[in-house]
Amino acid sequence: PVLFRDDEDTFKILIATDIHLGYLEKDPVRGNDTFVTFNEILDHAQKNEVDFVLLGGDLFHENKPSRKTVHSCLESLRKYCMGDRPVQFEILSDQAVNFYYSKFPWVNYQDENLNISIPIFTIHGNHDDPTGADALCALDILSCAGLLNHFGRSNSVEKIDISPILLRKGRTKIALYGLGAIPDERLYRMFVNKQVTMLRPKEDEDSWFNLFVIHQNRSKHGATNYIPEQFLDDFIDLVVWGHEHECKIAPFQNERQRFYVSQPGSSVVTSLSPGEAVKKHIGLLHVKGKKMNMQKIALETVRTFHMEDIVLADHPDLFNPDNPRVTQAIQAFCMEKVELMLDNAERGRLGNPRQPEKPLIRLRVDYTGGFEPFSVHRFSQKYMDRVANPKDIIHFFRHRELKEKNDSDLNFGKLVSRPASEGMTLRVEDLVKQYFQTAEKKVQLSLLTERGMGEAVQEFVDKEEKDAIEELVKFQLEKTQRFLKERRTDAEEGKIDEEV
Repeated sequence: PVLFRDDEDTFKILIATDIHLGYLEKDPVRGNDTFVTFNEILDHAQKNEVDFVLLGGDLFHENKPSRKTVHSCLESLRKYCMGDRPVQFEILSDQAVNFYYSKFPWVNYQDENLNISIPIFTIHGNHDDPTGADALCALDILSCAGLLNHFGRSNSVEKIDISPILLRKGRTKIALYGLGAIPDERLYRMFVNKQVTMLRPKEDEDSWFNLFVIHQNRSKHGATNYIPEQFLDDFIDLVVWGHEHECKIAPFQNERQRFYVSQPGSSVVTSLSPGEAVKKHIGLLHVKGKKMNMQKIALETVRTFHMEDIVLADHPDLFNPDNPRVTQAIQAFCMEKVELMLDNAERGRLGNPRQPEKPLIRLRVDYTGGFEPFSVHRFSQKYMDRVANPKDIIHFFRHRELKEKNDSDLNFGKLVSRPASEGMTLRVEDLVKQYFQTAEKKVQLSLLTERGMGEAVQEFVDKEEKDAIEELVKFQLEKTQRFLKERRTDAEEGKIDEEV
């Protein structure tokens, strides 16, 4: 990597994503983790005197964050991002286009009533996306207060035009593109149908450094439930990819498209999975002309997380499923493992006083082969004071045992099996769809669509959006009534049914 001197032509940008403020805020042990780390991130921005902070979505964990979470967030933004230090770059694009849905459609540091020292630019993620009749999200409240700049929003379902924010510092020019989270299948379809356009500056387009922030599935979760990198335009120089929690922040070049992708990962562990056990970093990106350099900054306030797997069937000398005392033996073995992990965690912790003391520990136990799980409740009580997640230290799973088929000579040994709990996450929309497709005739949907119903139920469940289903019904009803009026249908039941 090229080492950059800080000069009047070099942009310094702090890159982070998926901060999930308010995650587990009611947990007596882990409740403050997200707030402590957010302060650490903004502290790095201040100490490094960055030009701006760029966030890749999911600043909040809940769609309607609690008062405590919003208050904590405002406190941090006011503490770190306001002040007299002058902002060294200018905006050349039409801000009324970049921030068109804001009541104050201009960047916060140019507002004469505000004193901003570090501007923050952010797109929304799938957790903090706009919902409800007014299509507002928590970020809109912060941008209305002038504490950050929310961009990359698209309201249209037909087509998306991404208009960049054009920034200039000295002789370096950055075109900053952003696209807030959109359901993956919908965006996939829009890319395939050529409905997504990235607009480019008219003047000497090759002199711009093109930076794109996106918040979608990057790994394949289904045929169209992700965004393949080759969908993105090849004139982009760097993609900052939010939503994926594993930290792969070092820019990785896509062979076909030639652009680089940086995946900063989340700054808090929200699921006890292998990707989250990778050390958490944020990035300090230097851009000068068309050259860039990403410096990794390890986060020191993140709670340590250690994870191991045991396969009971791999220890026939220790465990025999027919032994009546086998369960006690397994329990003793697991305790030894957890003790070792705790020792490792203690050794790895020597460092930052702000780092939380109790580690997260996860031991995945594959009990395939006739073994029985033991009571996790009793096990966890021994670790109440030493582990941050005592109730779910142990995770039992079984490989689905594949039945041998006689009529075909398939070799099942070659098929890789995965823990059922990870590969088999059922989505609400799929359940709704299954229900209506197999329901009796009189229960099937005629006015509402399964897809719309699925999405509404998902919002109702995931985001506690109480009005989601009611709004869908109202929307469909009005649409149908308009249609019938336009067709001037007679008010006879038979005719109405036929038209509908």
